[in-house]
Amino acid sequence: MEILNKRAKFDYFIEEEYEAGIELTGTEVKSIREGKCNIKDSYGIVRNGEVFLLNMYIAEYKEGNIFNHEESRSRKLLLHKKEIKKINDAITLNGLTLVPLKGYFKNNKFKILLGICRGKKNYDKRETIKERDINREVKKNLKNY
Repeated sequence: MEILNKRAKFDYFIEEEYEAGIELTGTEVKSIREGKCNIKDSYGIVRNGEVFLLNMYIAEYKEGNIFNHEESRSRKLLLHKKEIKKINDAITLNGLTLVPLKGYFKNNKFKILLGICRGKKNYDKRETIKERDINREVKKNLKNY
C-alpha cells in the first residue's frame, strides 16, 4: 500500500528528502491499510522542537465505534533531533516548505517521505509539462518502430 502526492513534484522543486515515522491510532492504521488516506493537501510544520503533519486526511474506520479518530487532525512525525534542526533551519531561514511526498508501510510501520521543497513559478510548471509531453512523444515514436 503506497500513497503518492503526485502534485508535489509538479508544484515544487524537491531539495532534500527525509523518511519519518508517524504517530497513529489503531483505527487510523486500519483505515490506511484499506487505502482510505490522502496526503495531497497536507504539509509539515515545526512546533516546539517537534514536527507535525497537518491536513492529512485519513477516513473514519467503519468498524471503529467510539474509538474512532478525527479525520484531519494534526499528527506528530518521528524524526531524529538533528534532522528536526536541519528541517527547522531550512524552513525558517530559507523560506522552504515541508511537503509529504509519499506514504508507505515498511516493516509493518507506516512511514512518510518528507521533502524540503522550493515552490515553482508558472513558467517552471510550463517547462515540466513540456518535458513530459516530449518524453511521451519519444516513447510513442519508439513503440512505432
